[in-house]
Amino acid sequence: MIPTITVFERSPDGGRGLARDMRVRWALEEVGQPYEVRPVSFKAMKEGAHLALHPFGQIPTYEEGDLALFESGAIVLHIAERHAGLLPDDATARARAITWMFAAVTTMEPPIVEREIAVLLERDESWHAQRLPLVEGRIRHRLGELSARLGDADWLDGAFSAGDLLMVSVLLRLKRSGLLEEYPNLVAYVARGEARPAYRRAFAAQLALFTAGSTG
Repeated sequence: MIPTITVFERSPDGGRGLARDMRVRWALEEVGQPYEVRPVSFKAMKEGAHLALHPFGQIPTYEEGDLALFESGAIVLHIAERHAGLLPDDATARARAITWMFAAVTTMEPPIVEREIAVLLERDESWHAQRLPLVEGRIRHRLGELSARLGDADWLDGAFSAGDLLMVSVLLRLKRSGLLEEYPNLVAYVARGEARPAYRRAFAAQLALFTAGSTG
């Protein structure tokens, strides 16, 4: 059965591959699973039909027969557990890869998203100039820890896994901030992720949809 994922009808990231459906696209491309997309407008995201799939009115969602999932990390984990290629066969290595998945979305991503909110939505607040350095300091702290752990390895724990897929996806949100460039091994790590054929296919598909929506 071919799954369907929901995506932004008009992505606010300008087609740069930062919307969270990109993670799901990438995972599906890595395992060779065909999929369909259903674009959703911002208005429709807050209406009953979509809220039945995603109670917080966001994207992506994933539908496969009677199964409906939300939260990009949970969807990627489902894909990785159902298909070979994103989790190791060895049980111990598999558990470590899943740990890195959680680390990406629960430890690394929150301060990065907090910075995005500060830059995009809070820049006119009187306290913005004091808050932003604090947020960026928390990001640098996490990046330093991640950089030290990665060292000169290609991936976080041996071969590429769903943990790397989610971690690279999170770090991509920093590309225009200048923060990532302070850690050359993380810059190279992200570049390796972007160079994967599956990532390129997913990015091209998301960009094509954005371009069509912008010109339609």
